[in-house]
Amino acid sequence: MAGHPLAIRNTTRDTTVAGRVTSARNFWTSFRGLMGRASIDPDEGLWMPGVTSIHMFFMRFPIDCAFLGSEAPDGTRPVIAVRHRLPPWIGLVWTVRGARGVLELAPGTLERSGTQVGDRLAFVDARRSGE
Repeated sequence: MAGHPLAIRNTTRDTTVAGRVTSARNFWTSFRGLMGRASIDPDEGLWMPGVTSIHMFFMRFPIDCAFLGSEAPDGTRPVIAVRHRLPPWIGLVWTVRGARGVLELAPGTLERSGTQVGDRLAFVDARRSGE
């Protein structure tokens, strides 16, 4: 994972989704995702651009996921699907048609931020977000 941490804002609801999101920049960091980690902090997440499906094999904790569509001219992305508290080790693979990336987040994050399908999320440099 490379790059500066991102803060994700729900511009529809004027809430912060997560303040420390890392972006997976290549196939291997996307493939690995959060596998092998013992936990995830409540304000942490992983953005995987270009990813349209996920699985929970080898995961040690539940996660929330927000599948996002293409970036709009204003820099926001629409939420096209959400998955709440996906349990670890389930063998299902979720594929979301039209997704252009997925945010993996701590369980309860989407509910806490009020994030729903149709909302718009903005990615900002966490160092400049003031969050």
